[in-house]
Amino acid sequence: MENPVIIFGANALGRTAKDIFESNQVVVYGFLDDNKKLHSTEVDDAVVLGSTDDDGFLKLIGKKCEAFVAIDDSKVRRNLVKMLRDVRHVLPVNAVHRLAMLSPRGSIGYGNLFDAGSSTGPGCTIGSHGIFGASCHIGAECVVGDFVQIGAGATINAGVTIEEDVFIGTGAVVISGVTLEKGARIGAGSVVISSVKAGATVFGNPAQPVKA
Repeated sequence: MENPVIIFGANALGRTAKDIFESNQVVVYGFLDDNKKLHSTEVDDAVVLGSTDDDGFLKLIGKKCEAFVAIDDSKVRRNLVKMLRDVRHVLPVNAVHRLAMLSPRGSIGYGNLFDAGSSTGPGCTIGSHGIFGASCHIGAECVVGDFVQIGAGATINAGVTIEEDVFIGTGAVVISGVTLEKGARIGAGSVVISSVKAGATVFGNPAQPVKA
């Protein structure tokens, strides 16, 4: 990537994204964040330039800068991605740590974050705007939808289908061949041995539905 990048979100995820870009010698131009207390301050030697709707900096995106959305909240992240697509006519770039190991025999969308040690097997289809924590593994021939979050150290075995907006906690294990339907949530450390319905939350070993 030749252009510098502006990161949306000066939080922990934004700092992680900055570390990832700099691991690849990509210059971070600065952060945009809606917390006004952060404006004109520095986070890890990068300035918080203004708010996420500051047109003075947004107009740089797609011309002199790339963009990356580092916001944990899926709804907010989705809105910012829509704004970048509809107003600036750009898609966020991927943030792939130099120590990530992504198989070249797969496909990856836009705006994903792959932290150090994360890996994918051959034949994976990864959507867009996902967050993949340090040392998580996605096995061969998995299909992963948009806006998915997979925690650090989680293991997704081969042939798993993960639909849009699924959250998988730190250290969880998903057994081969199951489907996690849209919006499913998997608790940290859980072992998922059967498919999970849309919007359901499961936890434990083996993972069981959590009653509201």
